Amino acid sequence: MWIIPFSRSGLLLCFVAVTLAGTWAAHRAERLLGAKDPGAIVIDEVAGMTLTVLPFPPTVAVLAVGLVLFRIFDITKPFPARASQRLAGGIGVMVDDLIAALYALAVIAVGRATLAWP
Repeated sequence: MWIIPFSRSGLLLCFVAVTLAGTWAAHRAERLLGAKDPGAIVIDEVAGMTLTVLPFPPTVAVLAVGLVLFRIFDITKPFPARASQRLAGGIGVMVDDLIAALYALAVIAVGRATLAWP
């Protein structure tokens, strides 16, 4: 059974745990799979999506817009996300997704502030 931490503190704790454990696991997976940031590693997307919506109420609208924006920024990798992929090991795997998440978070924050979006 999945436990979804809908409280702000629960989501923050989840984000920290996933990011720390994910960095370690991604580092190990890269070594075991013998490839740089292989597609089998998806914990970075979990951390990125969590960071994207962390400061906002977990409404369907926020989650949907957050997912779309996060994926756009994760795919396009705006500065410095693409360059961060050169970092070694699990840090290189995780950081580009966290940067993409910060871009998505910023767009949501600006949208909420300027559009009076709930």
